[in-house]
Order: sequence, then C-alpha cells, then structure tokens
Amino acid sequence: MIEPNFDLTTIRLFLHLMAVTVWVGGQIVMMAILPALKAAGVEGHPAMVAKAFNGIAWPAMMIAIFTGIWNLLAVGETSSAWGATFGIKFIFVVLSGFGALRHQKAEDPKKKGLFGAIGFGAAVIATFLGVAL
Repeated sequence: MIEPNFDLTTIRLFLHLMAVTVWVGGQIVMMAILPALKAAGVEGHPAMVAKAFNGIAWPAMMIAIFTGIWNLLAVGETSSAWGATFGIKFIFVVLSGFGALRHQKAEDPKKKGLFGAIGFGAAVIATFLGVAL
C-alpha cells in the first residue's frame, strides 16, 4: 500500500520543485505579460514588472541550485548514465542562468531576445532532464 511521505526528502524535493516552478513558470508568464503591457502602451510598466520578477526569480534560482546540490548529495550511488544526464542538466542550468543574466543586462533588443531565448530554452531542457533523473 502506498503511504504519504512527510520527511526531509519530501521537503527537499518540494523546495526544489517550487523554486524551479518560479524560475521556469515565471519566464512563461513574463513572455505573455510583457508584450501585452507594451502593446497597451503603458510606458515604464514592462520594465517595472520585469524588475519585480527578477526580485523573486533570482532567489528562486539560488534555492534551486542549493536544493539541487542537496539532492545530489542525497542520491547515493548512481549509474554512469545518471551521472552523464545530471552533468548535461547542470550545463543547461548554468546556461539558463547565463542567458537570463545577459538578457537582463542587454540593452539591444536583438541581444535581449537572443539571450532571453537561450535562458528560457536552457531552463526548459534542464527541467526535462531533471524529471528524467
């Protein structure tokens, strides 16, 4: 019989999933909201919304990294395929953070779009690989 599990593993996984939800899900929401604000001609509000999102997105990314390390330490013995998948996932996590940071700092709209796409695409791939693990 399957029983609910309320232990430290549950807390660790919950925190990790919540942080990833904010990081990835928040980017999806921002892709919908910012163009709508710009189209409405609400001057200055898209930048304010983006800045407010950064205030929760970056702490979420730090929590995801911390709990990811915690997850790695808690896993124990793994296969080489698991290790390779984790390594690739970690590369995409770093790429997501790099893309998001460059997107945030870019002033040229083309570069902003490019780095936003890199950051978001890498985040989606890292999330998929995380589910596979």
